[in-house]
Amino acid sequence: MSDLHILGICGTFMGGLAALAREQGLSVSGSDSGVYPPMSTQLEALQIRLQEGYDPAHLQPAPGEVLIGNALSRGNPSVEAVLNQGLRYRSGPQWLAESVLPGRCTIGVAGTHGKTTTTAIVAFLLDRLGADPGFLIGGVAHDFDRSARLGGGDCFVVEADEYDSAYFDKRSKFVHYRPQIAILNNLEFDHADIFADLAAIERQFHHLARTIPGRGKVIVKAGDEALQRVLAQGCWTPVESFSADPGAGADWQAESEPDGARFALHYQGRSLGQVSWAMRGRHNVANATAAVAAIAAAGHDPVQALQLLADFGGVRRRLEALGSIAGIEVLEDFAHHPTAVAVTIEAAKAGCAGRLIVALEPRSNSMRQGAHRDLLAPALRGADCALVLERADLPWDAAGALAELGERARCVVSVEALLVALDGYCRAGDRVVFMSNGSFDNAPRRFVQQLRRRAD
Repeated sequence: MSDLHILGICGTFMGGLAALAREQGLSVSGSDSGVYPPMSTQLEALQIRLQEGYDPAHLQPAPGEVLIGNALSRGNPSVEAVLNQGLRYRSGPQWLAESVLPGRCTIGVAGTHGKTTTTAIVAFLLDRLGADPGFLIGGVAHDFDRSARLGGGDCFVVEADEYDSAYFDKRSKFVHYRPQIAILNNLEFDHADIFADLAAIERQFHHLARTIPGRGKVIVKAGDEALQRVLAQGCWTPVESFSADPGAGADWQAESEPDGARFALHYQGRSLGQVSWAMRGRHNVANATAAVAAIAAAGHDPVQALQLLADFGGVRRRLEALGSIAGIEVLEDFAHHPTAVAVTIEAAKAGCAGRLIVALEPRSNSMRQGAHRDLLAPALRGADCALVLERADLPWDAAGALAELGERARCVVSVEALLVALDGYCRAGDRVVFMSNGSFDNAPRRFVQQLRRRAD
């Protein structure tokens, strides 16, 4: 019998909760329909028993409590067993809020884009400042050996997602967290499977704003119209703005070249210095600016924090370099929203002497439903060539959506066809960026191996 059984344990968020529960000394087990590395390896190293599929037998003997991931719904055999057996259950966000966050200064990082990187930067800076933070990051940060830990300090940094909490709790996850410091990175329409329009997401962000205490701090991207509408619905907390766009007039203002490799930071007109770091893109400069602002709100020296950014190692699958073979550089990114695709292309083009080639898998729920169909071609305009995976089950015409790009865009029906096309097209000096929020059938690393075989 385990103290806690987690349904959907191999998701980044639920897997992070499993690690936190294990660190608390609980006996943890879990089920998922895709038990595979790297999460399975991380969890097994923590002595967490994993079981494939959702067989009700996994709930015998009955655990003390079940956490139900938001990907599960009524009709799932394990969910039905939980209800029929009268087992105690909670959503993951509720468990985190009630079992980990009480007594901590919670720093929540919210927004459509940049949550994972910004959360990782805040956790990294607090760690290097000796604050021993707890954290839950929705990705794998190179500076930590795990995506979640309890920490012994006052602060807990959490990626505050607007996605729903569970099938029985359709509130956004972040409503549970009640942060003292909240970063609102940006806000656009996404998650078309659960939100009807942008106004519905803005309403959830307003609910988040209602939970932030007056002694806290809201750090908001300057000039974001959707976030301004959120704050106009009511805000009872001091607000500071941040920006990496010249002339934005933000409280926290960064100035950088387009590649973002070096930037200067100012607070209300006062220079805090400048730093060179390993990240690329003005969007990452904005993420770092928001993170330093949060560090200052937590009572730490922003000048020292800025200089520490020079050692930040980044996050896996955020313009992560996978190798350079025969003069062809291969990178991988998590971009799946048109805005993220466009800014990733801008960052990847900086310093690229040859052509920039994008390989894109439209995998997110919003992409698959066609919610971003008309924005896809404009997002890809900055690429010299775009190869888009149009699987047979994609319910809209990707080739038609990309028609305005002419010969610079091409659809392929399988990853195998994609790899063949890349092999015939790429030449020395090119930079290839794979973009997907899923596994992409391991296409990025398969392409690297393909290039190595070609070079031998």
